[in-house]
Amino acid sequence: MTAPIPVSASPAERIRAASRRWTEPELVDRCAALLRGGPADDPELLAYLGGRGAQPLLDLDALVYWPAVWAARALLYAWHPTAASAVVAALGHDAWRVREMCAKVCALRELGEAADPLAAALADPVPRVRAAAARGLGVVGEAEHAGPLRKALTDTDPEVRRRADQALARLSDRLDRPL
Repeated sequence: MTAPIPVSASPAERIRAASRRWTEPELVDRCAALLRGGPADDPELLAYLGGRGAQPLLDLDALVYWPAVWAARALLYAWHPTAASAVVAALGHDAWRVREMCAKVCALRELGEAADPLAAALADPVPRVRAAAARGLGVVGEAEHAGPLRKALTDTDPEVRRRADQALARLSDRLDRPL
């Protein structure tokens, strides 16, 4: 008998439960498939990923981009390197919430292959995406990414400027050289 889905639990708790329901690598594969544009046709998976917010969207058939957002968020709590290419590719997703969440995953999972796409995301029209991209570059960027981060110091959004400043400091420390 399968345990009930803890839809009211925190995302971290739901993803831990989902990792018990399936294996963690299987859960990660399912999330990567959603990021790649696979069908969001498993209500059980969506309940684990989206929690109590998933059911109203399922009822209205109004999922739009939410499964990809939830899948990316799940990768903050469950991981396997096989998901990296899907996360990096989804930095170019049409929905800004997906791009933002994938930038956060790139930072947490230290996905070096995301450096150039994150640098490109510093020009995203949505400030939250630009801020997440700046933060990610502080973690995975190289010296050639200092220029785009310096440009972000003049961004119209104060959070983007703050994140770019922090990223430059972190990048300089990480590379052990002034940038």
